[in-house]
Amino acid sequence: SPCAFSTAAQHRSTGDECGPEDPSDEPKHPLSDCALEHRAIKLEEQVRDLTERYRKALADSENVRRRTQKFVEDAKLFGIQSFCRDLVEVADILEKTAESAAGEAEPSDPNPTLQKIYEGLSLIEAKLQSVFAKHGLQKMNPVGGRYDPYDHEIICHVPAEGLQPGTVALVTQDGYKLHGRTIRHALVGVAVESQE
Repeated sequence: SPCAFSTAAQHRSTGDECGPEDPSDEPKHPLSDCALEHRAIKLEEQVRDLTERYRKALADSENVRRRTQKFVEDAKLFGIQSFCRDLVEVADILEKTAESAAGEAEPSDPNPTLQKIYEGLSLIEAKLQSVFAKHGLQKMNPVGGRYDPYDHEIICHVPAEGLQPGTVALVTQDGYKLHGRTIRHALVGVAVESQE
């Protein structure tokens, strides 16, 4: 049927004289309409198919863009994660040293040098904690809260005297979070019911 359409077009373009009374023109005209309708239906299907493909490709590219943007944002936030892990160990040493200096500085025998060392260590520790907070690094304070395996690591069980079982009773090493993500678990002792 597409051939009938093309031959009819050739006859008209070559200058063959076909009048309106020509009986040979009658059967070709309905066939041409049928061929045109068939071609139009095929083109509409192709347009629908291509439009659907375009929408899917657009949605896929938007998903890739969102994932990439999230990846970049996470890289900005958590790029300092390993540095923070190393730095919290320094903070632990500083805290233990300050506690030790505080224990040595007795009120009955004031040693001005030891007192100044303790004050200096306390200032350094406070400044370090403020720098941590500025960059989204926070020390966890789990004592009295429920045990959470995502934030805590159990190292011992202690009798639950005045505490609910499953509650954190003591902390032997502080845990830290960077922008809400745990970078070091707190080492904790969890209260359990005592067995008599």
